[in-house]
Amino acid sequence: MADFHKEDFARILAERNVILTDLQTRQFALYCDMLREWNERMNLTAICEEDAIYEKHFLDCVLPMLEYQPKGSLCDVGAGAGFPSLPMKIMDPTLQVTIIEPIQKRITFLRALCEACQLDVTLVHGRSEEYAKHHRESFDIVSARAVASLPVLSELCIPLIKVKGQFWAMKGSRAHEEKEMAKQAIARLGCRYLTSSEQMMSDGAAHITLIYEKIKSTPVQYPRSYGQIKKHPL
Repeated sequence: MADFHKEDFARILAERNVILTDLQTRQFALYCDMLREWNERMNLTAICEEDAIYEKHFLDCVLPMLEYQPKGSLCDVGAGAGFPSLPMKIMDPTLQVTIIEPIQKRITFLRALCEACQLDVTLVHGRSEEYAKHHRESFDIVSARAVASLPVLSELCIPLIKVKGQFWAMKGSRAHEEKEMAKQAIARLGCRYLTSSEQMMSDGAAHITLIYEKIKSTPVQYPRSYGQIKKHPL
């Protein structure tokens, strides 16, 4: 399989009839530079080579949105260095993005990044299960990428989604195995499986986004405390 170079990012988008503006090109370049610079001081990502950032972070986050066109409000649970929500926000500035991140130093990075890239994003330092106490069923889409196993992740995310909204779980090659493990949790929390988006990276790795639709309200006893969720997944 051919190696990926950062120039391939714009080319692959163009093949899908999406042409980056000069502003978007500058925002992605600044994002990459800041991620690499800050990563020397704090652990933001294990992927820190420029070409790999453009493929395994930026392209990986953007391709599913080009396929399924998310609109409205998006909450990104455990976004870390801003994935997937900030590349999505760069591609579509009309997305109303809220990031929930429990680690303060990552919030500090995200605040500096959003300011530098002029991205209007709400940053919440906290845990999703605590945030859900006052923001239940508030978002059109809730996304999470490489946060936890799907049975755990579903309880962290689904209570935040509006009925008729969507849950985007961005996973690796074991996504469909996790999908089977999480069937009971997904149903109990009020969602049903809708579709999936699969991308192959240049190293042969599969990146899979599982997309669920919320069809009824989440029972009020969920989410439980994080300790309970992790110790006794649904």
